Amino acid sequence: MTEKQRFFQFSEQWCAIHVPDRPNGFGLLLLGDVSHFVDDKTSLWMQHVGKNKLLNDLLQHGYTIFYSHLYGANWGSPKAVKLAKQLIYYVLKTEILNERIYVFAEGMGALVALQLMNDLRDQIRAIALLNPCLHLQAQLQHEKEHKFFYKRMLRQLKQAYGTTEEELDLPPLSAPVVPIKIWQVSGVNPYPPTIHARAYAQAFGVPVSYHLPEKTYTFAQAIHAFYEQYSDV
Repeated sequence: MTEKQRFFQFSEQWCAIHVPDRPNGFGLLLLGDVSHFVDDKTSLWMQHVGKNKLLNDLLQHGYTIFYSHLYGANWGSPKAVKLAKQLIYYVLKTEILNERIYVFAEGMGALVALQLMNDLRDQIRAIALLNPCLHLQAQLQHEKEHKFFYKRMLRQLKQAYGTTEEELDLPPLSAPVVPIKIWQVSGVNPYPPTIHARAYAQAFGVPVSYHLPEKTYTFAQAIHAFYEQYSDV
């Protein structure tokens, strides 16, 4: 497969676009977890073996894939959501794509995905989530049981939101207004399904597909099949 890729800065954040040799006409925004990064030459999606497999498998299905460093550990902050919106508009102007995109979010990236869903519902066809963090307040309470991780999360939240813990205005849990499906991997997970994937599914009837750890990042075909259900809407 031949693939073109380019890296560029947008609002002082490095971004990347991957264009497959046989585009299907649809854009796919990737939203990464806490450790996600993009610089001037590469990204975690390219360096991590599993993520790179998922990236290339989705490219083989023809999606034009784009993403941003998005301030690193943004935890769904307003500035991250704003930049994600700007990136979507930019890509739709510079690439030949259908105006309604797909979204794939892992971990913390789900917090941005849900806000994009609410703000841009007419431009998003469907959202696929992998091991998502969906309820930030619940996650913060969960981390209080782990002193080191709690302190680290507080530092990241302060940097992302520019305020103290007491002043944090965290986004509420959002009901789906576009099609959503969750892929949840069992085992050790920083975002317990009981307060995220399972709780969200029970509250809003969202389908969840459960898998063993060795299956992580092997869901491209299933994600593509999910997206294709909404390719004509």
